[in-house]
Amino acid sequence: MSHIVVLGAGLGGTIMAYEMRDKLRAEDRLTVVTLGTSYSFVPSNPWVAVGWRVREDVTVDLAETFKRRGIALRPEGAKKVHPKENRVELNDGSFVDYDYLIIATGPNLAFDEVPGLGPAGHTQSICHIDHAVATRARFDELVRNPGPIVVGAVQGASCYGPAYEFAFILDTALRKARVRDRVPMTFVTPEPYIGHLGLDGVGDTKGLLESAMRDRHIKWVTNAKVASVDAGVMHVEEVNDDGTTKAKHDLPFAFSMMLPAFRGIPAVTGVEGMVNPRGFVTIDKHQRNQTFPNVFAIGVCVAIPPVGKTPLPVGVPKTGFMIESMVTATAENIGALLRGKEPRAVATWNAVCLADFGDEGIAFVAQPQIPPRNVNWSSQGKWVHAAKVGFEKYFLHKVRQGKSETFYEGLALEVLGIKKLKAVHIEPAE
Repeated sequence: MSHIVVLGAGLGGTIMAYEMRDKLRAEDRLTVVTLGTSYSFVPSNPWVAVGWRVREDVTVDLAETFKRRGIALRPEGAKKVHPKENRVELNDGSFVDYDYLIIATGPNLAFDEVPGLGPAGHTQSICHIDHAVATRARFDELVRNPGPIVVGAVQGASCYGPAYEFAFILDTALRKARVRDRVPMTFVTPEPYIGHLGLDGVGDTKGLLESAMRDRHIKWVTNAKVASVDAGVMHVEEVNDDGTTKAKHDLPFAFSMMLPAFRGIPAVTGVEGMVNPRGFVTIDKHQRNQTFPNVFAIGVCVAIPPVGKTPLPVGVPKTGFMIESMVTATAENIGALLRGKEPRAVATWNAVCLADFGDEGIAFVAQPQIPPRNVNWSSQGKWVHAAKVGFEKYFLHKVRQGKSETFYEGLALEVLGIKKLKAVHIEPAE
């Protein structure tokens, strides 16, 4: 008998638990360690933040679903991983021992790296459902008392899609409220150009996003370092290609949402041999840590180097299909190890992304996500918004039902009209 522990129950961790459950032998056990029992669909947070959804629409209580699937749930949350001892210390002081550990925690949000940033400072966030609910109240105040908006991401961020989404969703929501004409908007990003996305662009994301911003009267500052944030003013340094200061901007705002940089969670930070200096888990092509071969990692917590040099730190996003491919590869590989075989599954790391604008949107496909690519495609239209709504409903249904099948493959095949994307590649046996 082996005990497999999944650390984290977000977008990746929950599906990881379902797929791993399907790969276990009858005698094996599976436990998920997370903080609380609630799953929240993070891609819906921009809608929550403008009142198009409420918390109950996008959350699921995992306790009953996990029980039905035969998955143990430890809601105390993790305090520290001790890989040399094959155990996880929980926040209440107890321990969970494991034979295999899958780290799927998502990130720690590094608001503290920029003075005045984040919910404890002067800007809003859509990274967590609690943040999105609080942002809704500030959005309502903006509608009552219109003023300038500053939205975007700070240096070191690695998830730019939601920043673009929220800027356009704000535009749509403010137009519906008939106050957009009194709300100047500026998009601030460390990306070297609009549409870089941490991926050096996908298809014509540069042209599509720049055009959409012009159409919607959104100004932008790229190569932007946020130095600090005061109440109502963001201090931004625009840099040249060599990193030297080009210009300084003091941007006034009545409302601001800025995505922070990510780092590893405290439970894994500083564990020698398991994480890099930012606390992200290092893995090989089989999602396996090189120092501790019974530790695997999937999702945002995985260490991925940037796609190229940029004047400011610009991280690589871990998009939905990319995470699902990591999940499938990990389940296949641990399933093989349980049966005395060697891991052979390699995640393909393809990307399919739907960036919603509230009334239309932009979709892109990168195969693989890191260039050079076999497929490098992007498109814009009202169908993207409809597809995003459909994806939300499907994924929440999947979580509630405890199912593990992927959605992105069917989407890419039937809606986008390209050849089916494979989640994993199985290496030939030696």
